[in-house]
Amino acid sequence: MLLQLYLFMVLNWNCNLHVRVFALILLFTVLPLNKNGLLAQKLSRFISKHVCSYFPITLHLEDHEAFHPNQSYVFGYEPHSVFPFGIFALLDNIGFMPISKMRFLVSSASFYIPFLGQVWRWLGFTSVAKKNLISLLASGHSCIIVPGGNRETLFMEHGSENVYLKERRGFVRIAMEMGHPLVPVFCFGQTNTYKWWKVPGKLVQNLTRFIKINPILFWGIFGSPIPFKNPLYVVVGRPIHVNKNPKPTTEQVAKVHSEFVEALQNLFEKHKARAGCTTLELKIV
Repeated sequence: MLLQLYLFMVLNWNCNLHVRVFALILLFTVLPLNKNGLLAQKLSRFISKHVCSYFPITLHLEDHEAFHPNQSYVFGYEPHSVFPFGIFALLDNIGFMPISKMRFLVSSASFYIPFLGQVWRWLGFTSVAKKNLISLLASGHSCIIVPGGNRETLFMEHGSENVYLKERRGFVRIAMEMGHPLVPVFCFGQTNTYKWWKVPGKLVQNLTRFIKINPILFWGIFGSPIPFKNPLYVVVGRPIHVNKNPKPTTEQVAKVHSEFVEALQNLFEKHKARAGCTTLELKIV
């Protein structure tokens, strides 16, 4: 009966296109599908392209020629919001970026979420664990991470973009140890893809550290998980080149971290008017 309902939603042309897409993805999550197989790869491209056209997502590179195909980069993407939809514009199955072998790193807990965990695997998402990041960079992959992580949602506020970055220096240290450039990325409009409400209080913050998933309530179209169609504007800054240093000092890491934060702030201020967010403020917390 459930299978018949899925097929009806997918094949009935009177249904909204995005409802059919959602139903199709949901159907495939209950089918045995090799994530490295041809069908899974086609499904990955289909999902990524649909996400980019749904909002839609616009990608702007400040300097296209600054990226070299044989170089691996560490992309620091902000904000996290409820979900960082803008990262789909950076994935290599879309073809917007001038480099390939891009991987998005997420919390390991994300793979245990029913339905979504399977989709993340098809899309090539992988764990943000330190060993995994080092391994991917060493194998020639560029890595996209959200420095603020899931915990950044605790600092979300309506009317401003709060980026949890002051204490997040691990990604900078790894980039320095391996000699890979850091790239600031900011996505405008992403916070408005869902309506949301978070539980206040320090107890919630302590709980979040333990369970690795934030207790935030969010909803999209008609109260569903389908996000609102709010245009996203993703801006990719120029790479920040670092000298390879196997054992950087705390002061050296702090200096490069400050350079990254400043570059992200400049990126935000420079492009917020073009993104239609003239009055929006960025806070580094």
